[in-house]
Amino acid sequence: MAITRRRSLQRNDFRHLCDKAGLTLEEAASRLEVSERTVYRYANGTSRPSRLALSVLRDAGSDGPGFEAEPSSFRFIDLFAGIGGLRIGFQGIGGHCVFTSEWDPNAQKTYAQNFRDNHPLAGDIREYAENPDLIPEHDVLLGGFPCQPFSIAGVSKKNALGRPHGFLCDTQGTLFFDTAQIIAHHRPAAFVLENVKNLESHDKGRTFATIMNVLREELGYHVQTRVISSEHWVPQKRERIFIVGFREPTDFNLKALKLPAGGPKLGSILQPHDEVDPKYTLTERLWEYLQGYKAKHASKGNGFGFSLFGPEDVTRTLSARYYKDGSEILVAQPGKRPRRLTPFECARLMGFDRGDRRWKIPVSDTQAYRQFGNAVVVPVVEFLAEAMKPYLATALAGTFDLPDVAPVIVTRPDREPARAHG
Repeated sequence: MAITRRRSLQRNDFRHLCDKAGLTLEEAASRLEVSERTVYRYANGTSRPSRLALSVLRDAGSDGPGFEAEPSSFRFIDLFAGIGGLRIGFQGIGGHCVFTSEWDPNAQKTYAQNFRDNHPLAGDIREYAENPDLIPEHDVLLGGFPCQPFSIAGVSKKNALGRPHGFLCDTQGTLFFDTAQIIAHHRPAAFVLENVKNLESHDKGRTFATIMNVLREELGYHVQTRVISSEHWVPQKRERIFIVGFREPTDFNLKALKLPAGGPKLGSILQPHDEVDPKYTLTERLWEYLQGYKAKHASKGNGFGFSLFGPEDVTRTLSARYYKDGSEILVAQPGKRPRRLTPFECARLMGFDRGDRRWKIPVSDTQAYRQFGNAVVVPVVEFLAEAMKPYLATALAGTFDLPDVAPVIVTRPDREPARAHG
């Protein structure tokens, strides 16, 4: 028998206020000093909360980061979350995050400081991929999965020979494998995956071919990809590939999206010189080393070395190694040695601190540089989320009859088989 799933685009005010305040229904009952049974009636609409109760919940959510622009209309999960760049974009169009996975403790700390949540942060995603029922039902899956070498590199040869194969053997041992298992089990209406531009050429294209085969042929999604550079929104050239999949056919056209013209310059995100701590200026010894290193490679015809930028420039890509010497993006200081970007400037360069949005940085400079260097550029995700919004609404408004999918046996190299259902 086909499985019928109906998802409502509307959530009542009480549940929305709980979501915005980062409260579970049980926590809301405690905050309002009423029984859980009463709160459940509020949530399902069989009883109306008092004006005082609604006011208390509004106050509880008023000190959040202000990312949620409208009432929640769909549920999503945030995998390989980092510090939440993908989440911001989809929360901004009305999504409610119901599950987060991020293994790095420092990234978890930053994530927790910036999002008021009603769920604990999960660590290693592999345990959840083995038992996807631990992950709540959701409409959209977000994930910036790391690109790991696949255990079997011969997938393209098998494709060429027409030999049958499945993602369980081709991607086993990778974190994409875990993402695929969760998609196979929950069958979300859509997913958005993000990775480095070079994913397309990794291992002579075999990795990307395997991923596309999994998503399109094995899982049956309608998948589109596009490399988008961030310089249209922030003063940084940062190219990332976005992989968008819909479970049902849509008219969404990722390639046809028109990117904004022009873009800002570095001066728009820099702090005034007199507000920058002198510790960010390079030491004389480090500056001499970087100049010597660049001169040495220039004599050999190589382009290795530091890059210096002024207020009218657009920078190179900020990397996770920025904390080491800052060489890929050094800020020119007239009459002085150059300096690194401050963590606050990195938050602005990546679009986390933007407009009315203020980003908290509760970790050391070293950890902050690593986090921003590994993150997505938030305005790019916001642009993509806005473009997808009407198509998500259409996908979630109807009732879909999902065909039965045979159970998939998931076998890890060093573990007992676990059963997942499509």
